[in-house]
Amino acid sequence: MVHADVDRSKNLLRIIYRGRVEAEETKRYLADITAMVAELKPGFRLLTDLSGLESMEVACVTDIKRIMDACNKQGVSLVVRVIPDPHKDIGLNILSLFHYSRKVRIVTCETLAEATKVLSA
Repeated sequence: MVHADVDRSKNLLRIIYRGRVEAEETKRYLADITAMVAELKPGFRLLTDLSGLESMEVACVTDIKRIMDACNKQGVSLVVRVIPDPHKDIGLNILSLFHYSRKVRIVTCETLAEATKVLSA
């Protein structure tokens, strides 16, 4: 499952990945997420929550790269990731090197509570 929403008052995009995520699903949500990114003001923040992720197809990477590129183009300033199990990092750190500006701050947290503190600071 992929779920995304925008909190305009906090200039925040949340993307949550749960269960087994397949390429068909990321492709289906790509246009919606890209439209959400376009609604945000430069300097927005992105929360990516992988705490409920069981597995993700390798083919999802294409859509994830496109989301990263859209966020970078729109001026994301902070990316906070929730990855409780380092073995479930789907290569986001490596992808970030190529798809985000060096100005983008990236923080990886083990829990959503920790991520919330980073976003509140």
